[in-house]
Amino acid sequence: MALKDSHLMLQYLDTLLKHSNYTKAAKDLYISQPYLTQTVKRAEQELGTPIINRQPGHFQLTEAGKIYYQYLETLETESAKLKSRLSWYTATEKRSLRLGILPSLGSYLLPLFLPAYYEHYPNVHFFLREDLPKHNEKRLLNGQLDFFIGQNPETIAPNLTVHSTNQERYLAIIPPCSPLYQPEKRYLAPDSLAVKDLLQSPLILTASGSAIRRQIDQLLQKYKVEATVLIESSNIYTAAALAENNLGIAIVPESVLQAATATPFNLYPMPEELLSLTYFIAHQAERALSNSEADLIETFLQHV
Repeated sequence: MALKDSHLMLQYLDTLLKHSNYTKAAKDLYISQPYLTQTVKRAEQELGTPIINRQPGHFQLTEAGKIYYQYLETLETESAKLKSRLSWYTATEKRSLRLGILPSLGSYLLPLFLPAYYEHYPNVHFFLREDLPKHNEKRLLNGQLDFFIGQNPETIAPNLTVHSTNQERYLAIIPPCSPLYQPEKRYLAPDSLAVKDLLQSPLILTASGSAIRRQIDQLLQKYKVEATVLIESSNIYTAAALAENNLGIAIVPESVLQAATATPFNLYPMPEELLSLTYFIAHQAERALSNSEADLIETFLQHV
């Protein structure tokens, strides 16, 4: 069947299997019974094999019919993907932008600036690609994304234009299970702990490939420490919550902390010359930006 017919054929087969009767199925589909019968027969002739076992009162797909049904479903999925990708080029009333971001970063950053952006551009539609930074950076370079939002742009490819925010500090979450914990305190004084002692403690880390993990790995290398990793999470909020609930030490950006958390733990400010965070939005350097795209960058820098 042609691509454009796959949806109809799936509908015909679903209805036939539901009613196990051509007349009832045709009535449900608002088509004639002879047309439905001929459509199924024509498909079987093209395939060279029956696709439906016509047992009285109980229709079933044959083994070949199951393969054909899966093929039709695949066509439907690919058709939807094609329409989604083409809409960026064909949309007239609605402009679409393809934005890549790490899932945990998106849950924090996107609410900060997208609502303000939509106030001025309500017709812009975003396709979000939530994935690891290294994958989204590659997509941006290949033209599969329009923008990429990430952390710490120092290692970003030189043929990308980067717009960065101000720096944010990191805090180590030290729960009572750690020998470094100091009771009755929330914030510890800067430089009151040795960084190497922190790194030698059991750690909760983000997954390899994330910007935060790359920074922590560089710090471990600098101090020649082989980390004792209790658990790895792809979500920095999960890592922070586990540390706040007495599993081990996590080193997280200050913005990740939940103000209402009542469990006991210390917060130790990491030296900013060793560890700090900058958010950025990037696009291909040679790309000519429209007004709506330039305003997206401006809104990001204003609100993040």
